[in-house]
Amino acid sequence: MSSIDLIRTLQDLRAWRSSQGFKNLRVALTPTMGALHKGHLSLIEIARARADVVVASLFVNPTQFGPHEDFNAYPRDEARDLGMLAEAGCDVVYAPTAEAMYPPGFETTVTVAEVAAPLEGAFRPNHFAGVATVVAKLLIQALPEVAVFGEKDYQQLQVIRRLALDLDLPVDIVGAPIVREADGLALSSRNIYLSPAERTVAPTLHGALERAVEALASGQDIETAEQIAKRRVLAAGFPSVDYLEVRDSLSLTRLGPGPLRGEARILAAARLGRTRLIDNLAATRLPAPAGA
Repeated sequence: MSSIDLIRTLQDLRAWRSSQGFKNLRVALTPTMGALHKGHLSLIEIARARADVVVASLFVNPTQFGPHEDFNAYPRDEARDLGMLAEAGCDVVYAPTAEAMYPPGFETTVTVAEVAAPLEGAFRPNHFAGVATVVAKLLIQALPEVAVFGEKDYQQLQVIRRLALDLDLPVDIVGAPIVREADGLALSSRNIYLSPAERTVAPTLHGALERAVEALASGQDIETAEQIAKRRVLAAGFPSVDYLEVRDSLSLTRLGPGPLRGEARILAAARLGRTRLIDNLAATRLPAPAGA
């Protein structure tokens, strides 16, 4: 196993970041909450291709969990995560405590307005304020030139891009493609909560999105494609669908009615047992008619 440096305090992180050996090297950061899987390791691979030194953070951020969500139950196995990161070629792991990140008297919250409001923002009202605050802190603490985030949390990626742009943070925010199981299920730390029966149903969410993308590409009305996809998900055995919508790929503003024209994103969240699955796919609109 490759060696890896473990840093637990901001003071040690800053000392490392400003050390003579790393002053002129390009640094990439991959923030994680642990419970790592192949999707996280793909972020390390992308970071390695874009920088000289790769830092991963391991921090289960309490401020992005709602009052009825699984903060205490969220899987934690630091030793396993460190081994996986070392094998993947990560150089440094930053693993602060919650008390260090949010010391007594901490009062500041970072919010991103419009891009954070719909979809996840509507179902998890304080989630993106927690995400934006911790990501802003991590970017300021580690001072990376590059930060890599997975596209599975597509709205989160757009929130972070807006955050970095609006706050003039000198970091390149890179989106990493979704890593999937052979049957299409997007990898997630929460997939361990699926029962065997639920696991057989779970990939149908991705399948419904794929068929919707095909329908949109052929000119089907946006609202019709959304409704058909929702019915497929529910018919497959999902008890409920929080949302399944076609949105502008950058601003996440609502699209439709009518056919697609250009690029968009179809995003979904649905509940299966105790697990809430999210997924998304790029969709391409038809070229505008001549003379339009």
